[in-house]
Amino acid sequence: MTALVALIRRDIGVGLRAGGGALIGVLFFVSVVVVMPFALGPDLALLKRIGPAILWLGAMLASLLTLDRLFTADQDDGSLDLIAMSRTPLELICAAKALAHWIAAGVPLIVATPLIGILLNLDAPATFAVALTLLVGTPALTFTGMIGAALAVTLRRGGLLLAVVVLPLSIPILIFGVAASNAALSEQVSFGTPFSILCALSLFTLVIGPFAAAASLRQGLD
Repeated sequence: MTALVALIRRDIGVGLRAGGGALIGVLFFVSVVVVMPFALGPDLALLKRIGPAILWLGAMLASLLTLDRLFTADQDDGSLDLIAMSRTPLELICAAKALAHWIAAGVPLIVATPLIGILLNLDAPATFAVALTLLVGTPALTFTGMIGAALAVTLRRGGLLLAVVVLPLSIPILIFGVAASNAALSEQVSFGTPFSILCALSLFTLVIGPFAAAASLRQGLD
């Protein structure tokens, strides 16, 4: 447990420092949301209607942008081999690294959501609902993306493979995240159903993701 806590603290520190990737993800997320009103025009009703979808799409792309750093730093300095040979189960190590990545790259996106929701003409309750769906949905993006990151790090020029693997797997998370946000915005559809499915997807990826990523790492490092 001490080793896992130390690994989480190390990865959070690496992610938050200059060039670690967390700041890049937040800036990309903000840039996507800021550009959208200029592209769609001054139709405030339209911005409010599609605002949750824009926020979720920006969060998904920002998460994908930083996933390649999940195992790359460990591979570059040779520590990935030491981690794989340690006594701590590789599945727990993968889960710890994914948790650290979510804290460093995902939590800042959730914190920024209430601030940039104003640009999309979202009121406080709607913005809070979108932030809540991101809080329970972004872990699913991280644990799903960890599988692609584990595949990509063991292959040369695996950056394209990361996008090819992760994007299709992220579509259900995007669908139910946007559905829950729109349900809270319209108040005509039950919020609980898509939100519960979103929570279930996060729990499912929490269980499956570390095992799939560990299997990919073992296969690639052998």
